[in-house]
Amino acid sequence: MRLSRRSSEAIKPLHANSSPVSSNQPEIHPRLPEIVNRHLRATHRREVAPHNLAAYEALRERLLEKPRPLVLDSFCGTGHSTAALAERHPEHLVVGIDKSAQRLAKHPFKVCDNYLLLRADCEDIWQLLVRDGLRADFHYIFYPNPWPKARHLQRRVHGHASLPLLLQLGGALELRSNWPLYIEEFDVAMQLAGHSGHVGKLPDSTADMSLFERKYRNSGHQLWVYTVNFTP
Repeated sequence: MRLSRRSSEAIKPLHANSSPVSSNQPEIHPRLPEIVNRHLRATHRREVAPHNLAAYEALRERLLEKPRPLVLDSFCGTGHSTAALAERHPEHLVVGIDKSAQRLAKHPFKVCDNYLLLRADCEDIWQLLVRDGLRADFHYIFYPNPWPKARHLQRRVHGHASLPLLLQLGGALELRSNWPLYIEEFDVAMQLAGHSGHVGKLPDSTADMSLFERKYRNSGHQLWVYTVNFTP
């Protein structure tokens, strides 16, 4: 995808170097199958926080005004990737979700008709979408917090109790990371859930979708991508 002039100008080169992920976990976590299988057998339900309910209502209102298929940009940070994805999917409503008001406040664009940004916890928005029978055509997770310490496995997306919700949201999923072990673990989790995806290196020619991605490239990191399609 080629970014428009507006988006590419906004994602300026970052000069700060970024160190590779440092972890005390040298290989796939030995408890990953146990934890993933436990989550797959359970039903993830929790009380949704009021600010997440309010954010979801804003999403529902946009869909009532103009019904259209969904694209999710989970853990979107500043929303640079959300703006770029809105250009890639002009016929969809692209929803960027991040829990940090500080990060979202750095979004430099004027939000367009086909995307919106929500300050919310992704797992709560996922839960509400699944509750209402809403599914995504495409789901993007670009450079989530790797939680690199071994004891934090269950804070990673594939080790979290909300993993079944991610699967139920459906569509074509693309995950990117600069930590190959994260991608490998995610692939194992998907296989345990009965889905076969693809692990690969992100080509250097691929347009940077976020500030994180630009920083990692400038620091010489190899970037990795995992793709899977949950739609039969």
